[in-house]
Amino acid sequence: MTNLHTWLASNGLSLPTRADAIEAAIAGGLVLIALTLGVLAGRRLGPSLAQLWKAHVAHHGEGLWTRLPLIVRHGTAALLLGITVNAHGWSAWAGMPIGLALGAAAALFAHQVLRGLGIPRWASWVVAAILFVALFSRAVGGLTPITQTLDGVGVDIGRRRLSLLAAITALVTIVAVMALVRLANRVVSHSIARSKALDPTQKLLGQKIAGIAIVVAAFFFSIDLLGIDLTAFAVFSGALGLAVGFGLQKTVGNLIAGIILLMDRSIKPGDVIVVGDSFGWVNKIGVRAVSVITRDGKEHLIPNENLMTQEVENWSYSDRNVRVRIPVSVAYDCDLRLAQQLMLQAATESPRVLKSPKPNVWLTNYGNDGVEHEILAWISDPESGVGNVKSDVLNRLWWLLKDASISIPFAQRDVYVKSLPPLEHRRQAGGEDGG
Repeated sequence: MTNLHTWLASNGLSLPTRADAIEAAIAGGLVLIALTLGVLAGRRLGPSLAQLWKAHVAHHGEGLWTRLPLIVRHGTAALLLGITVNAHGWSAWAGMPIGLALGAAAALFAHQVLRGLGIPRWASWVVAAILFVALFSRAVGGLTPITQTLDGVGVDIGRRRLSLLAAITALVTIVAVMALVRLANRVVSHSIARSKALDPTQKLLGQKIAGIAIVVAAFFFSIDLLGIDLTAFAVFSGALGLAVGFGLQKTVGNLIAGIILLMDRSIKPGDVIVVGDSFGWVNKIGVRAVSVITRDGKEHLIPNENLMTQEVENWSYSDRNVRVRIPVSVAYDCDLRLAQQLMLQAATESPRVLKSPKPNVWLTNYGNDGVEHEILAWISDPESGVGNVKSDVLNRLWWLLKDASISIPFAQRDVYVKSLPPLEHRRQAGGEDGG
C-alpha cells in the first residue's frame, strides 16, 4: 500500500476518497447520458441530415453524406462531454472517464469527417489519435507536461524552434485546412451550379474563381496559424516569378486563356467546334486545356492557348442550328422535277432533320456525268454527328429513286475507233506475235 501511495504521489495522484468516488460516479453517469444522447441523435437526426445533405449538395458530397449518422452521433457526444468537462472543476479521478469518452468521441468524429472529405486514411487516424491524447490529457490535467516534453525534443534554427510539438501542430493544421478547403469547394461549387441566374459558362467560371479564392484564403490562414513569417518567402517568390517568366510561360498562358474563354463565352461546354483536324463537342474547359469528345469517343485535350490563337469553328456559338449539305447527282434523261421532289422527301422524312427551317434542294451544276444537286437540311443537335444524317438521307433517297426508275449516274467513257487496218494485215500481225 505504501508503494502504491508513493507511485501515485510521484504522478500527482492519490487514492480516491469517498468524495472522489462519488464525483467519479456522477461523472460516469454523465458520460453514459452523453453517449446515449449521441446514439439517439445519430439514429433520429443522422438519416434526415444525410438526405438533406444529399439533396442540396448532390454528388459533391458523396463521401460525406453516407457517414453523417455516425458524424452526428460522435459529434453530439463530443459536444455534450466537452460542456461537461468544462462545467465543473472535476478531480483527476472524475476527469478520467469524461476525458476518455470525450477523447474517443472527438477522435471518431474527426476520423469520419476527414474520411468523408477524402483525406487519406493514415492522416485521419493520426489526427484522431492526436486529438484523443490531447483531450484526454487535458481532462485529467496532464496536457502541459506532454506539450513541454514534445517541445523539448527539437532544435533551434535561428529564431525558430523545430520540435515534435511544432511538427504535430503543423500536421494537424494542414490536414484540417485541407478538409475545410474540400468542404468549402464542394458546398460553394454546388451552390453556384444550382443558381438559375447564371448560364453554364458563368457557373463554370464562378466555380473556378471561387476555388482559387478558397485555396488562396486557406494558404494565408494556414501561414497565420503556423506563425510563419511571410518575409521568408521573398526570395522564393522572386525565384518563382523568374521561373514563370521563362519555364512556365505556356502554363500561365493556358491558365489565362482558359479564364478569358470562360469570361467572353466564345466557347462553352456543349458547343460543337472544329479546331484543325479535331471535330467534336466541348466536354470541359479546364485550367490547362479544353476537352473535346469526337464522334469516335476519343477525347482530345486542346491547350487553351491554341483556341485563342487559332481559327476555331463553333457550330453552336449563337445558334445551335447547323445546315448540312448533301451532294446528289441524277441522270440527264430522268424526270428532273420528280427527282428533286424525291430528294426533298428523303430529307423531310429523316428524323433528325428540322421541319423549320425546311430542307431545300438546289441544282448546282450540269456535270460531266449527270445533273448535280445539293440537299440542304438543318439539324439542331450537331453534337450527335453530321455523317449519320447524310447517311440516313442518302439511304432513303436510294430506294425512292429505285422505285421511280431514276438512275444515279456514274463515270463512263466511250471510245470511238475511226479506222482499222485490213483484216489480212491484222492476221499477219497476230501470227508474227504468236510466233
